[in-house]
Amino acid sequence: MADDGVNVAVVGAGAAGLTGAIAAAETLAQDGNSGRVLLLDGAKQIGAKILVSGGGRCNVTHEVITPKDFFGNRNIIRNILAAFPVERTIAWFKSLGVDLKREPTGKLFPTTDDARTVLNALLDRARGAGVIIRPSHRVSEVTTSGEGFLVRHNHGTAQASRVMLATGGLALPRTGSDGFGYRLARGFGHRVTPTVPALVPLVLDRSMFHATLSGLSHDVELTTLLDGREVDRRTGSLLWTHFGISGPVVMDASRFWTLATNRGEQVDLYGNFVPGRTSEALKEWFVTQTAEHPRRSLARMLSVLVPDRFAESLCRHCSCDPLELMAQVARRNRERVLSTLTRLRLPIERDRGWNFAEVTAGGVPLEEINYRTMESKLVSGLYLIGEMLDCDGRIGGFNFQWAWTTGWLAGQSAGRSVPATKFHLSA
Repeated sequence: MADDGVNVAVVGAGAAGLTGAIAAAETLAQDGNSGRVLLLDGAKQIGAKILVSGGGRCNVTHEVITPKDFFGNRNIIRNILAAFPVERTIAWFKSLGVDLKREPTGKLFPTTDDARTVLNALLDRARGAGVIIRPSHRVSEVTTSGEGFLVRHNHGTAQASRVMLATGGLALPRTGSDGFGYRLARGFGHRVTPTVPALVPLVLDRSMFHATLSGLSHDVELTTLLDGREVDRRTGSLLWTHFGISGPVVMDASRFWTLATNRGEQVDLYGNFVPGRTSEALKEWFVTQTAEHPRRSLARMLSVLVPDRFAESLCRHCSCDPLELMAQVARRNRERVLSTLTRLRLPIERDRGWNFAEVTAGGVPLEEINYRTMESKLVSGLYLIGEMLDCDGRIGGFNFQWAWTTGWLAGQSAGRSVPATKFHLSA
């Protein structure tokens, strides 16, 4: 390893870390500073989480980003997002040689539909900016040292004027996210709010009929109740699986269930499979349909509203014969079916855990960070970015936008603030 001056050390080479390293190196160069940026990552292959995101296509961002798309201190989130909005993200990736395309959902992907395009562009830009990239360099400790920091890793130590912690959270540990960054943050006096899986599929009790519907997706309105009080309501696509439920609407709602369960609170999830319509409204529809089609089966009639397979499973779940003719359906059975159709309690047994979660809810409180620079309010020269922070976005590119934004802010600030003194790293 070369014995060069290092002004900024970045711990973690994911989306936020790569962006932060690039921004720091380019800022240093613009300011005529000869300092260097060192990027350390414990994994042998850098950027695993980027490569697996978006089904291997990498959902870079979303065409419209607002603070309401995130959970955390939204006043702080608003200020952070404003510093590097979607338009700048698109332009920045274009400058990296990555053109983005919009899909009907508003998600923006690389035109190549290949996540490796994004990762390679980031790595090429980092190398071009002079960033020293060190994979298989797992950091074990970061401490203050004089006017800077001492970073210990499994190949030696590095002394730096500024340090960026970009180690990620706990989601997808196979990509290198094991929560170690939280320990580093605590070592500097930062708090870490309870962390739970977010954007995670949910496992249903075996008594539910989900296994028979595996692979089926349709729109549903999900309502989450905490101790009987509604805390979230959202509509979107639900995917039935062999273990339970997934899909965008479930992934987005999951954080409320995992956080409440972690606190030991009573949380319930209900599904309205005819979004926007109530049981009372459907009663009138049912009566009209019965009069017009008395010899049509119950399941066939319900399939006007929902997929056939779901209609049949719902009937059986309500102890009703799906083949029974409409004219013969007893009133109590009709009411049971319609009530279940619009308010079905989904018996969640557990979430699928960190191995299947896309992001972490919880982390270092945003109140402990200077939102203009991402610098710690507790330790000068220390920056915390990306998923380490107590901010998680909904599915659709929002969490990547958070990574690009916080990385860019921290990199610019660190690059501008470093003193002229050179620091050295040793093998």
